[in-house]
Amino acid sequence: MNIATDIPPSPEMPPETGINIKNNFFTDIILLIKVIIRFFHIAGPYWHSREKNKIRFWTLLLIVLTISQVFMPMWQNQWNADFFDAVENKAWGDFLTQVGILGAIMLSNMVITGSHLWFKRQIQVGWRIWLTDQLLKSWMNAGRQHQLNHLPGEHDNPDGRIAEDIRNAVEVAIDLIHSILYCLLLLIGFTQILWELSGIIEIEMASFIWEIPGHLVFVAIAYSALFSSLALWLAQPLVVVNKRRQESEAKFRFELGRARENSETIALLRGEANERRRFGSLLRGVAAICQIQNWTLTRVILFSSGYSVLSNAFPLLVAAPRYISGTITLGALMQTSQAFQQMIQALSWPVDNASRVADWRSSVERVLGLYDALVSLENYHIGNANRRIVLIPTERPILSLQNLCISMPDGRMILSCFNAEVHAGERILIQGDSEATVKLFKVIGGLWPWGNGVVELPGAATIFFLPQQPYVPKGNLRAIVSYPTPSHGIDDAELRAALERVGLNSLAGRLDEGGNWEQVLTVGELQRIAFARILLHKPQWIFLDEATDVFDPSEEEAMMRLLEQELPNSAILTIGFRATLDAYHPRRLLLGHNKTVLSDLPKSTHR
Repeated sequence: MNIATDIPPSPEMPPETGINIKNNFFTDIILLIKVIIRFFHIAGPYWHSREKNKIRFWTLLLIVLTISQVFMPMWQNQWNADFFDAVENKAWGDFLTQVGILGAIMLSNMVITGSHLWFKRQIQVGWRIWLTDQLLKSWMNAGRQHQLNHLPGEHDNPDGRIAEDIRNAVEVAIDLIHSILYCLLLLIGFTQILWELSGIIEIEMASFIWEIPGHLVFVAIAYSALFSSLALWLAQPLVVVNKRRQESEAKFRFELGRARENSETIALLRGEANERRRFGSLLRGVAAICQIQNWTLTRVILFSSGYSVLSNAFPLLVAAPRYISGTITLGALMQTSQAFQQMIQALSWPVDNASRVADWRSSVERVLGLYDALVSLENYHIGNANRRIVLIPTERPILSLQNLCISMPDGRMILSCFNAEVHAGERILIQGDSEATVKLFKVIGGLWPWGNGVVELPGAATIFFLPQQPYVPKGNLRAIVSYPTPSHGIDDAELRAALERVGLNSLAGRLDEGGNWEQVLTVGELQRIAFARILLHKPQWIFLDEATDVFDPSEEEAMMRLLEQELPNSAILTIGFRATLDAYHPRRLLLGHNKTVLSDLPKSTHR
């Protein structure tokens, strides 16, 4: 399987473009069907996953309980007839019997409803975990989370799509499937009841007498068809509006999160006013979409509120003439009214769930947008070797760049083809075009596949990248220093020794402290922690991306000398543009757009 362990490749579906809230109704239905097919194509394998036996058993129980839920209103419908007949006949004994039956109905309904909810939630939670895990495997894998940022298309805010949209998609899907199954079974059961209660009416036309059995069934169908069509027509614009609102809300949350993460920099630059203006603009965009949504929802609510009142009274209005004429009893009147109402309720599923289907579709399309982008990346990686950069692990202790060309995803060339070899233990200073230097490290790290050529990596060796701004995970100081190795995998004495070696003696006794260390520590202290990670992991290949720029010359010298002393046999490739770095690197790789040169540096520059 390409994209994840259990998710199959998805069939093609033409993307929707633009904000058009006046889509053709039938076109929209077709698109909805395609969305449903695509969603279950990627999410349906949950029922074939590792725990399929338990999942299928829960699903079967859920279906049985749904059938039991349908039996309850049918039982209560018969109780209504018996109860009101007892009241009409003033039969005290029958009345008490019906009170006891009502207690049995109530207890049975409680057990069935509670059990149904429990099993439904089990499936919803399990399905969400499974689908989230599948997309996480594809997103947070081999640099895909970084590469995704460089692809066009509607896949922004993948965190929101994974955390929120998947949850909404699977939970609402189960709710909708349950409700439509419930309504179908309800329709079947009460159609039969209403047909029997309707009897036969005679309509005389000219010299013919027409006998119409089950006339109330046809009245219920016509009534529901008329009002369902009106409701769907009014609610149809919600599909696009809900999707655009989710996108704008997600972007607003994402930008607020970025501001929180960079709060210190914003404060030092006095950028609060600019951030407020930007947030205000994003919020006004959300408000504009909300206004469209509010108007559409208002129309739907106005219609639904009138419809709900009429639906409660209409069954009585239809059945009352037969009671007044003495054709049926009071119990039959109430039973007919309730059966008519239940049938209308079943037929009104599209009306009752139109806005929820629109919201569900919006979430599913956002999940599918992320899925499609990941599939596109996966297809690129498994495509023809001459259309991408190929990374090959080898047993040789050499980093070999063979006819390597680096480009942007749109094909714009960044670095023309060149060849170079770096042997174990070498120290290389990488300079030249700043964009090319950064992209070269991303190529070696497997983050940048765009271009062509071959990179042979020393497969048996450990490789460690130290960026200009180190990543600080949440947790205590022990977890931060040992990253990416779990904190329990490194002895505390080693952790303290590494901190002391990089000049962070004051932190050596605070390994168990939690908090927002990224905001507490200075940039220089965070970079020293990154060097401490190198000392702990002892990699054979070290890549420094302007990692000493935060230090003054004496601090830079201390860090570089520390690496030489602690890891004398490790290769070090450094991106840096300070003249002082020449002293620690005998060779230089000078990257140019048209020409790349690997040469020795003058020995006079070495310390």
